[in-house]
Amino acid sequence: MDQDYERRLLRQIVIQNENTMPLTSVGWSERGNLVAVGTHKGFVQIWDAAAGKKLSMLEGHTARVGALAWNADQLSSGSRDRMILQRDIRTPPLQSERRLQGHRQEVCGLKWSTDHQLLASGGNDNKLLVWNHSSLSPVQQYTEHLAAVKAIAWSPHQHGLLASGGGTADRCIRFWNTLTGQPLQCIDTGSQVCNLAWSKHANELVSTHGYSQNQILVWKYPSLTQVAKLTGHSYRVLYLAMSPDGEAIVTGAGDETLRFWNVFSKTRSTKESVSVLNLFTRIR
Repeated sequence: MDQDYERRLLRQIVIQNENTMPLTSVGWSERGNLVAVGTHKGFVQIWDAAAGKKLSMLEGHTARVGALAWNADQLSSGSRDRMILQRDIRTPPLQSERRLQGHRQEVCGLKWSTDHQLLASGGNDNKLLVWNHSSLSPVQQYTEHLAAVKAIAWSPHQHGLLASGGGTADRCIRFWNTLTGQPLQCIDTGSQVCNLAWSKHANELVSTHGYSQNQILVWKYPSLTQVAKLTGHSYRVLYLAMSPDGEAIVTGAGDETLRFWNVFSKTRSTKESVSVLNLFTRIR
């Protein structure tokens, strides 16, 4: 699916919801054929990406849906109502719905492990929880963060390795061995951690940040040495997505710009990466 079509589809979704239902989250399915959209009123819309049509509207939440995570045909959604709902979109919602309750405040981060077996959730209660397919209660609970846990990333290189980032009062990236439940390394980044993503090609991790630097950092694991620093955004870098080939990332910030970076290029040899859109860094 080309980028122009994706833009038209997302514009259509925004227009159809304009003035009626503010959008609060978006998540593409793993196969790229479906788009889930969370709304301020607690609904989750499922869209057919190729046809540009809304397939269904899932109910269940009573407040905004700020986190979405796909696991094949299953969709997990996290809300300000403190609930995580897990549903199989191939069946009627009430037949497949699982309600996971463990957070005491808004669920602001969700990520499935690369082997599709474990779901990590972060909340405004500063907790990081890990769930499996069969349990309605978390199988692991981590409480070391001192602020909201929005940034979560499972390593594609080491089974069971989970990274999480804390908000302004915490500023730390922490690593966990979910096979043993033991905490591993921790590094203070000096600013709010908004997003995390692992490289597909190297044992490296990219993090995006808020006040005061509003920067993007690349770390080598497990040494946690900083191998790149990317600057350009003037407000906190709230959004992060990786290209399908794993070589480029796109970041979105409160300055209403998208910036594209070649951070994980297979041929990267320098410590400072440069935006691949040098002349067109501002995209609205």
